[in-house]
Amino acid sequence: MATPDFNLLVTLDVLLAEGSVAGAARRLRLSPSAMSRALARLRETTGDPLLVRAGRGLVPTPRAAELREQVRQLVQDTEAVLRPAKRLRLKQLVRTFTLRTREGFVENFGPALIARVGEEAPGVRLCFVQKLDKDSAGLRDGTVDLETGVIGKATAPELRVQALFRDRFIGVVRTGHPLSQGEITPSRYAAGRHLGVSRRGLGGEPVDQALMALGLERKIVTIVGGFSTALALARDSDLIATVPERHTGNLRNGMFSFPLPAATPEITVSLLWHPRLDADLAHRWLRGCVRDACVAQAAG
Repeated sequence: MATPDFNLLVTLDVLLAEGSVAGAARRLRLSPSAMSRALARLRETTGDPLLVRAGRGLVPTPRAAELREQVRQLVQDTEAVLRPAKRLRLKQLVRTFTLRTREGFVENFGPALIARVGEEAPGVRLCFVQKLDKDSAGLRDGTVDLETGVIGKATAPELRVQALFRDRFIGVVRTGHPLSQGEITPSRYAAGRHLGVSRRGLGGEPVDQALMALGLERKIVTIVGGFSTALALARDSDLIATVPERHTGNLRNGMFSFPLPAATPEITVSLLWHPRLDADLAHRWLRGCVRDACVAQAAG
């Protein structure tokens, strides 16, 4: 079966509204002969004369009269679909956004983000899910709207990316820990009992490469899957946690933090989303909210 020409709907709508081939031609900026040919195609497609002569004018057939409102609505709906999006009305917006983030992001940036969203768009709900790997399938299949993380080789090339902030790794121990007193040298730091953070339990972090260049090696006694777990253990023991500074700000309250004694590269935490949501006004607004929440936390 041949695909119908949907342009004929617009032609039929104008013909039924004008009741005249000449009037419809002027409105659509076509020649009368072109409009006559279009009417002939409509008659062939619908199997109905649609407009028949009555005196000097044309009158709709019962079938045409029956179609008039339906065709008008179809044309209006099509125009609405193809029209550029209207201004976003946040107060009337009802939507759930799913954000996939690494552990620590919600604890640090969530309060400001949730407060703003609740004030500007009370009908919006945020759903945070933990980022356990770098797989981009959730963004691709639409189960995740936004994601934060460090761009790597596993990041899908089609994703949109915007940098949120730069971060660096620091050491953290409980208040009163031996490292909270005196100079923290590479050898003192390496000699302590360390917590490793790895989502796959494999260990190996940037600081280990820096220490290796100095002929040193950390003694990692426990490996955990997230920063908050590492900090919770360090808070109540003599273990040393090595975590990103900005990502863990609120989680480190009441603890002693210090710059690493071995130089490690900074990381860039970025915002990621799928291209199909790039022009979505509500999604664009949320991206701005996330960026502002990160800026506000840094300023605070």
